[in-house]
Amino acid sequence: MSAVITLLTDFGYRDGYVGVMKGVIAGICPTARLIDLTHDIPAQNLAAARFTLLNAYAYFPEGTVHLAVIDPGVGTGRRAIAVQSSQGYFVGPDNGVLSGALDTASDLKAVELTATKFWRSPQPSSTFHGRDIFAPVAAHLANGTDLSDLGPPIALDSLLRIAIPQPQITETKIVGCAQHIDHFGNIITTIPAAAVGRSAWKMCVGAVEMPLGKTYGEVAVGHAIAVVGSHGWVEIAVNGSSAYARLRLAIGDEIQLVAI
Repeated sequence: MSAVITLLTDFGYRDGYVGVMKGVIAGICPTARLIDLTHDIPAQNLAAARFTLLNAYAYFPEGTVHLAVIDPGVGTGRRAIAVQSSQGYFVGPDNGVLSGALDTASDLKAVELTATKFWRSPQPSSTFHGRDIFAPVAAHLANGTDLSDLGPPIALDSLLRIAIPQPQITETKIVGCAQHIDHFGNIITTIPAAAVGRSAWKMCVGAVEMPLGKTYGEVAVGHAIAVVGSHGWVEIAVNGSSAYARLRLAIGDEIQLVAI
């Protein structure tokens, strides 16, 4: 079976950056199947990339190489890393972009990418490590290169994390925050489906209240509702419109579910 490599970037499609990375991979591992998670992450938005990878990697076959390049610190002293898990591999900068996946995957081992023979060039561009370091390394992993050959091991607790507050849960109230805003303007919170159980709840965002239901269509067009999304998190939506446009919440802003 051909290896699978996923690609997650903020490069968009107007320029040739994504195509060039695929070209580098094809030159090293021509049999790899390349799957674009998305290249429309808002520019340098590590939180959005973290959420996307966190909610995607588990759907791929064992051994998949997940390549994530959202890299505002490219060319600085930030580390380039690869991480092996029981599910596969994660390759990217050590800036928190991988942190959601690393917090949920198992049997992790991490290395710093210092073995230049696995790069496209021992003198990489200072602005395009996606092409010169991360894409080649992902391709070599897909070819069967051992993680330990790529560089020295690094402690898992030294990997950078994006700080997302954990929800505070009691029998009558759950306090969480916004962690992602999707293409439709739905606001995905940090409250997992398991936390709401079978109880009846209402969502409170400042002075705005709305029911917790099952589908967007339970309220009239233009009205707000909270539902458990397909990703397994409680989200805030407006039927036929954008919850973000209505509420203007930012990542990290507090929301509450109150038992009724």
